[in-house]
Amino acid sequence: MSDWFSISRWLGIVGKEFIQLRRDRLTFGMIVGIPVIQLILFGFAINSDPKNLPTAVLVADRSEFSRSIIAGLRNSSYFQFIGEARDEDDADHMLATGEAQFVLSIPPDFSQRLVRGERPAVLIEADATDPVATGNALSAVQQLAQTVLARDLTGPLAPLAGTAPTSAGNPLPTSPGPFEVRIHARYNPEAITAYNIVPGLMGVILTMTMVMMTGLAITRERERGTMENLIATPATALEVMTGKIVPYILIGLLQVTIVLTLAQWLFGVPMLGGYATLYLSVLLFIAANLMLGLTISSIAQNQLQAMQMTFFFFLPSILLSGFMFPFRGMPGWAQAIGEVLPLTHFLRIVRAVMLKGADFQAITVEIAALVIFIFAYAALALMRFRRTLD
Repeated sequence: MSDWFSISRWLGIVGKEFIQLRRDRLTFGMIVGIPVIQLILFGFAINSDPKNLPTAVLVADRSEFSRSIIAGLRNSSYFQFIGEARDEDDADHMLATGEAQFVLSIPPDFSQRLVRGERPAVLIEADATDPVATGNALSAVQQLAQTVLARDLTGPLAPLAGTAPTSAGNPLPTSPGPFEVRIHARYNPEAITAYNIVPGLMGVILTMTMVMMTGLAITRERERGTMENLIATPATALEVMTGKIVPYILIGLLQVTIVLTLAQWLFGVPMLGGYATLYLSVLLFIAANLMLGLTISSIAQNQLQAMQMTFFFFLPSILLSGFMFPFRGMPGWAQAIGEVLPLTHFLRIVRAVMLKGADFQAITVEIAALVIFIFAYAALALMRFRRTLD
């Protein structure tokens, strides 16, 4: 029996594994860190009912009624007013660039038509690329329209309010309301989830494959002993780094082409922008991920550590970038973390180009962010790789 299974030998093997885990601090950190990060992100940062969404106003009728409508929207906690649009073109620009999620437009004859009982209309334009981010807010607008002017329409104007007081003193709607709310859901009027998710998958796939592939590159060379051969050659650190990433650039472009083709054929996702703008953005995003992967590969001691570091980066990227959950529904600290992730900026680019028809000028800020990531990761990777060669 002792020859078949020895408790002492078994305990020795178990003890050896614990010793290795203790020595491998990165693995031990992942064991503790990943559950903690998941708990914090899902418990605090993830919110499917976003509030305080940036809203601009275009007011052509400055009256107490307009002020009451704006105040009512603000008090609903779904809308946070960030400023006033100069004209319709400015309002369109704010929606196209993502500066505003909503634009409230009040026509010039609103007050006159209101007091005449003609039920004038106000317009709410929404950036509906992500239906989850706007759905509850738009529902709140429809309910608010019935009661928001109840305190202003008094005396002779009271019949226009269309409300009756309850025992608690709160107005109870008895008619559709004194004015109409017209909602224009732009870019994704039918609220098709695939229009938001499928373009985002392009960034998720590139992040996972590019970082992982390059993250394993140098560690694989080190484990196989072929790193010494590279060191013995006259090649510089920059030449080795760039030589390793070129094949992965081609792989990334192939993946994007496949995803883009299937997105249009299988899911009918529109492509309103230019392919040149999209592919230029893709190249920058691939470069940022490849530089990050090279940094990871130069830090990790083996392929297991490189894989662990890749997933440690990939987890917050997919949760805090706006891919799975509305970005503006997260608390401020989570949005701050999301802003330093390349995937966040690429998702804004690909959705703007495909769904909004954005040109290069409209995505300049996001392009600049990707360029900064490229230089930052490249500098860190080059510094670490030079140490490896030394």
